[in-house]
Amino acid sequence: MTAPLDQVKIRQTRFKIGGMDCASCATKIDTAVRRLDGVADVSVSVTGASMTVSHGGALPEGRVLQQVARLGYGIVRAEAHVSPMSDKAHADHVHNDHEGHDHASHDPNPDHGHSETGQAWWRSRRAVLTLACAAALLAAYGIGHLFPVAERGVFLAALLVGLVPIARRALMAALAGTPFSIEMLMTIAAIGAVMIGATEEAAAVVVLFLIGELLEGVAAGRARASIQGLADLVPKTALVERAGGTSECPAEDLAVGDIILVRPGDRIPADGEIIEGASEIDEAPVTGESTPKRKGATDAVFAGTISTDGVLKVRVTAAASDNTIARIARLVEEAQEAKAPTERFIDRFSRTYTPAVLAVGALVALLPPLLAGGDWNEWIYKGLAILLIGCPCALVISTPAAIAAGLATGARRGLLMKGGAVLEGFRRITAVAFDKTGTLTAGKPAVTDIVAYGRDERTVLALAAALEQGSSHPLAMAILDRAKADKAPVPPALAAKAISGKGVEGSVGGVAVFLGSGQAAGERADMTQAQRLAVDSLNGQGKTVSVLVADGVVAGLIAMRDEPRPDAAAGIAALEAESIRAVMLTGDNRRTAQAIAASLGIEARAELLPQDKQRIVGELQREGFKVAKVGDGINDAPALAAADIGIAMGGGTDVALETADAAILHGRVMDVARMVKLSRAVMANIGQNITVALGLKAVFLVTTILGITGLWPAILADTGATVLVTANAMRLLRWRG
Repeated sequence: MTAPLDQVKIRQTRFKIGGMDCASCATKIDTAVRRLDGVADVSVSVTGASMTVSHGGALPEGRVLQQVARLGYGIVRAEAHVSPMSDKAHADHVHNDHEGHDHASHDPNPDHGHSETGQAWWRSRRAVLTLACAAALLAAYGIGHLFPVAERGVFLAALLVGLVPIARRALMAALAGTPFSIEMLMTIAAIGAVMIGATEEAAAVVVLFLIGELLEGVAAGRARASIQGLADLVPKTALVERAGGTSECPAEDLAVGDIILVRPGDRIPADGEIIEGASEIDEAPVTGESTPKRKGATDAVFAGTISTDGVLKVRVTAAASDNTIARIARLVEEAQEAKAPTERFIDRFSRTYTPAVLAVGALVALLPPLLAGGDWNEWIYKGLAILLIGCPCALVISTPAAIAAGLATGARRGLLMKGGAVLEGFRRITAVAFDKTGTLTAGKPAVTDIVAYGRDERTVLALAAALEQGSSHPLAMAILDRAKADKAPVPPALAAKAISGKGVEGSVGGVAVFLGSGQAAGERADMTQAQRLAVDSLNGQGKTVSVLVADGVVAGLIAMRDEPRPDAAAGIAALEAESIRAVMLTGDNRRTAQAIAASLGIEARAELLPQDKQRIVGELQREGFKVAKVGDGINDAPALAAADIGIAMGGGTDVALETADAAILHGRVMDVARMVKLSRAVMANIGQNITVALGLKAVFLVTTILGITGLWPAILADTGATVLVTANAMRLLRWRG
């Protein structure tokens, strides 16, 4: 009896692939592996140079390795996971299934040859093959010129140098389930050209085809390096404090809890928390933020960022394999395997398109001679040229190249989108629902107003901070942070004690001081009407007001509020500029919510439970809006799940990276609008790519039938279109938002 679907555990085994440089490569690998028994699903990432195989039981790993190697690609096992098909068992999501498997890489056949990681492209086997074929062609021209009688033979020999490896790949792909590959079209065109006496052209076309493949490989390497370059941001070594001394050790050996020393100008080697020292932290390499941030004790820092002017002691909070950069790179690589709707459509279209091109080429070669008495050689030549024009490389790569570049450039700026479908979906967003606390606001109170009576503001702040020393209450921390920022002196307080529900009292410099609520302060001192009105006014702005009483007299007011993030108003305005409605959904009280909303220019719904937020998202969707929900990924889970796109706001936490469809890693409200703009830029780029790919083919199809162009221009058109499309997609790597 078959187990219910939601109880089946799907194992996922991951492989790294060498020599896979275009979408047609990925399609051949996908098709070949999918045919194996026991394989439930296959997901291939060109940019990530990886493949994930989903299987219900034991995977015939040896056959997977053999199947991919036969196609001419390098393959090595990377890692394995288990993912239940139901969310209820998500906790059991990692399972290493290494027993009895050969983990050695399978080197590809010499004819396809891939460049090893870190190897210069001109040293790859593909480059060597291309150079050998080009040299053979040049030699054939020379020999043919000196010995005309041997011309056909030397050009045939030059052709075979490049065609034999191509034909072998075509045969292996056909046996593995992809008969209509680019290599098959190339092989048919070259053999047909030889049969009608165009051996010289056939040899030249093979060289041009290999050059085009080589250029594809270089472009794919650039895209791949954009993600792998993230890992290079983390230094290889760290200064760690152990056994009373400081020693250098590999950064990958750092353990959670280790104390590391970071000197001015050093890159921080691990995610951690500052325990001593302060410095301007340059986060530009990770976040793209041009202005360094001042950070001190208790502040979090990311691996790869730079301490510019201070010595820091940092407690490591994540191992090297789990730091922010490592997780971003891993999640982006996985995201590149999740195809966008447009990409899936292009894949389906190309599977029909390629055999259709073969049929059109055959009709062009056969019908005019059979029906109109045309010259066989002329029309066969035109039919072969159409095969080359119809090569789907440029069309197939048009979408994944742009999607991969978009995901990579977003990740480098802290905009993490989990797959092409999410990236594409952002362009359709018409409404964004924000949580308040920790999303639109910083998530912790800050002192906003100091009102002094009979003393100056600095003295009021100093007396309040004296009472709050040692307290970890959020309001106390806000007062202490403000005193530190204003460099206000904090004298010692004697006999300081908290009074439950009222405030704190003590003696500062011989003066009896109390700091607490307005009601409790009124019991200790007479408050004037003006002072009461001031408290009411500040409360009306959604602020919490503490009243300072010194020697039985009201000395001042300190107002605090969880303030909006510095870019919150600009972020909301940016969404409105894109004609996107913004609304704030919060469980906070109505007065505070309205005050924050008024300062940001956003519609507010307050005093909501999690199910209320989910209901409002549903109401917006029924009104016709495509809704993105932005929250902290925990208490907003129902609304995040209900939205068309759920966005987690967080500083690289597990929740921010693993919850929802997208994550804003660096807490910028403006990044929501940037995600929308990036999505639109990517989709515009895809439109341009498809237009170039199909437009060039249409032009050369007409000119070939009219006899204006032949085999050379046909393969140049295909290679040129592929290079143009790839170069256009790579422009997205320079996107700044």
